[in-house]
Order: sequence, then C-alpha cells, then structure tokens
Amino acid sequence: MHKNLPRTTERTERRISAATSIGMCALTVIAQIGTTLFLTHFLQEKATYVYSILELAGVIVAIRVYQRPGSPTYKLAWMCLLLALPVSGMLLFCLWGGTHQAKSLSLRQIPPIPLRHGQHLASEKNLAQLRRQSPAWGRLAAYLQKRGFILYRNTDARYFGDGAAFFQDLIDHLSRAETYIFLEYYILAEGQLWDRMLEVLTERARQGVEIKIIFDDFGNITRMRGETIERMQADGMEVRIFNPVHQYVNRLYFNYRDHRKILCVDGQYAYTGGVNVADEYVGIVRRFGEWKDGGVLLEGPGAWGLTAQFIHMWEMLSGRMHREHDYYRCHAAACSDRTGESAGFCQPFSDGPMNNPDNPAEDLYLRCITSAQTSLWMTTPYFAVEDSVVQALCIAAGSGVDVRLMLPGIPDHQYTDIVAGSYFERLLRHGVKIYRFTPGFLHAKSLTADGEMALVGTVNMDYRSFQLHCECGVALYGVPCVRELIADMEEIMARSVQVEAEAWEKRSWLRRGMEKILKVFSIWM
Repeated sequence: MHKNLPRTTERTERRISAATSIGMCALTVIAQIGTTLFLTHFLQEKATYVYSILELAGVIVAIRVYQRPGSPTYKLAWMCLLLALPVSGMLLFCLWGGTHQAKSLSLRQIPPIPLRHGQHLASEKNLAQLRRQSPAWGRLAAYLQKRGFILYRNTDARYFGDGAAFFQDLIDHLSRAETYIFLEYYILAEGQLWDRMLEVLTERARQGVEIKIIFDDFGNITRMRGETIERMQADGMEVRIFNPVHQYVNRLYFNYRDHRKILCVDGQYAYTGGVNVADEYVGIVRRFGEWKDGGVLLEGPGAWGLTAQFIHMWEMLSGRMHREHDYYRCHAAACSDRTGESAGFCQPFSDGPMNNPDNPAEDLYLRCITSAQTSLWMTTPYFAVEDSVVQALCIAAGSGVDVRLMLPGIPDHQYTDIVAGSYFERLLRHGVKIYRFTPGFLHAKSLTADGEMALVGTVNMDYRSFQLHCECGVALYGVPCVRELIADMEEIMARSVQVEAEAWEKRSWLRRGMEKILKVFSIWM
C-alpha cells in the first residue's frame, strides 16, 4: 500500500542520489582529463590520431545537435561543450541531452481528459465574443484553444499579491471542502504553514473528503520527511511523487521537475501562482529579505481547467480516480449560488517536457510581447531567454510600448542574477525599463498587457520553465482582477530601484566576463 511513498531509507537514498548526480558532472571532466593523459603517456605517437577520432565523434554529435529542432541556446551550449571537451560532452549528452529522457520518465502516456461537445461549443462561442472585443487577445486565445486549453467565462478571478493573504484564503476554503481536495506543488516544506494545512487536511480526510497530493521529489529532498508522508496516507490521504530521485541515480532524470502549483476544492475553486507551501512564502522565515510573490483564485467553471490538469498528472503517475471525471467538474448546482455573470474570460494552460520541442508557455509569452499595443509589464525571479524573446521586447519598446521588467533585488542564486544582467545593456538601449525589488526576492511570475490582459502562474522567464519543467498558469482577458495585478506591480516598482543605462555601463569587467560565460551555459542553471 505504501510502495509509492518514500520510506526513511528512501530519504537517505534521495540525498545520496542528488549528491551522486552532481558528482557525475565532475567525473565526466575527470574522464576527459584522464583520457588525455592516458593517450599522451601510453599511446604516445598514436595519441594524436586517437584523440582526433574522439574530436571527430564530438563534431558528429555536435552536428546532430545543430540539426535538431528546438532552442538555439540549447544547441549552442551543447555544441560548445562537445567541441571543447568531446569526452565529457558526449558522456553528459548521453545522460542529459537527448529527448528520450523526458519520454522515459515514470509517467503513463495517456491523453488529456477529452472535452465534452458542449464544452467545446461554449469555448468557441466565448472565443468569438473575445475576438469581437479584442482581436489581438482573441488570436492569443485561439492559439491556446487549438492546443486544448478551453476559454471560460462566468468565472470570478481574484489576485493575491501577498503569500500570507493567499494561504489564509486557501486554508479557509480547505476547511469548508465537502467533496475533494487536490494539491500539486513543487515544494511542500514542513513548518508552521504546512502544520496549519495538514491539520485542516487531516480533519477533512476524517470527514470523508477525498484528498490527493502530488509533489516533486527533487524540490523536497530535505524539506519533507518520509514519516510525515506515511502519516498523511495513514490518515486517508493519497500521495504520488513526481520523478522520485532515488529511482534515477543512474539516469539523472531529476533535471525534469513538476514545478506546478495547483490546489482545487470541490470543483468550484482552484488556486495557482508562484507560491509554494513553505514558511518563507508567508514571511515566517526570511531567507532573501522580503519574499514577494503572487497567485490567483478561480471560482466557477474555469476552475475545471486547473482541476483537469491535476487529474491528468495524477493518472500519468498511475494514480486512480475513484469516480468518473465528470464527478469532479464544477456542476451547475454548485455554480448557481454565484450571482450575476462575471466580466471577462479566463484560460488555464499547462506545459511540460513531454511535448518538446513544442512549448506553449514560451510561445504564449512571445505572443503577449508581440501583441501588446500600449503597455507590457512583467515580473519574474529569473530571466534567461532566447534571443527571439529579447528581440521581441526590444522591438516592442522601440515601437512605443511601455515595457517594464521587474526582477529580484536580493537573488536566491548569484549566477542566475549574473545571467539576467547579461541582457540588460541591450534591453536598456532599446527603452525597456528594468526594476530591481530592493527589499528582497521577487518570486512572482506574472505579466500584464495593455491594462486588460494578464498571465499569472508558475512559469519563470528562463530555459528551465520553457523547456524542462511541468508548468501551469492562467491567461485572463478583461477580468477585473487584472487591475489588482497592475496595482501590485505599481507597488513593486515604487519599492524598487530602476536600473539606469549609464550606471549599468560602469559595472566591473569581471562582472561583464562572468555574464558572457554563464549566459552560454544558462540552460543548466
């Protein structure tokens, strides 16, 4: 019964395997050096010929990388490594570089939950109405709909710019759950916040509420004890672990992570955003100064978009749903208590490594940038994007769009901050305004365009989110809470320092050199 859950021994295995995976990178470099010394010392006259064969093999693999579809940054990084260090490069490429890794995860290959005919017709009707109101955002919604993401209306959306308020509202809804609670989080960290949630979840489970939990193993290596998970199951909760690290010591698939944050209650409420379940997200613990985040609540039919994402992941992880899918939808009786019709539309979406090189999240950001007419404001903790995204931002700013990028003032990783800085000079030169949130770490992942459209979710503006992670979010069109997000961004900028081009030009030569080097290898950060 507990075979899918990490035991105490597995916790040790998870720590060992993480250290082993990092050590493997060092071993490949040692293999490169060892091969060179071996050829030089033992083969002597033939060393040049043998090493030339290895270099030729590296060139062949590099050509293969170049011909594959996908990210130019991805291809450039691998080609540099393969050509400079062919032995190390080929070993690492076999472990991490192929598309087979994502397809070899312990996930059942099952299609998403099929759409009902009436649901598809309603989405088409909503799309036609949105196109009449705003052709640009209608085209964006049509792009997502063709990828299976339904456009909903009559759904209330509420934005939270503070982790404490977000979780207070979330726990209030948990305590009133009657049918089911679904949680899917990258981090479920033991602490004061989790203790509050676990108390409510335990009480609801004892009242017969169906509770299912998914968490990413890599994100919780040191933050969730096996004993706690066993207690959860003993209290009637079901748990599935995404990509258990202890199962992948040799294959190193921990590079692929479930970065999503979803909580669904009774088919009527669904939360998502950048907020994980950990004390730093609500200000109990201060790790990098003030932790600034954001999230959104969907109430009504649109909650099904996130619920369906959870169910699909649950079934891919070999979890069993106890009832038909329709049982978990927002039924008319539950939604009829809401008075009147809600303005605007919402469109939950998801992305993951299984569909590479098709990346809806990256394409969505790019289309938002190119569709903006007057303003484009973005928050992200990390900024490491393709040249196509940078060029689009520069063109938008050069065309008179008010483009603003908000980043942390106190980063959680210095190397990712250096990579983000490598883009500043070009962006500033074209008129993009860049702000650093000086009180601390800005972890919110959001975008607003033209004061009427917004994205809120788990997607960082970096290679990992666009290519490697399972992500989710919601696009909002003409929804009143867009104004709440804009007000939150205005507050962020008021508490930030704007990066000036003249001051940025005076940064040290060491910083400039680090930017150029780390930018090439940003796909591994």
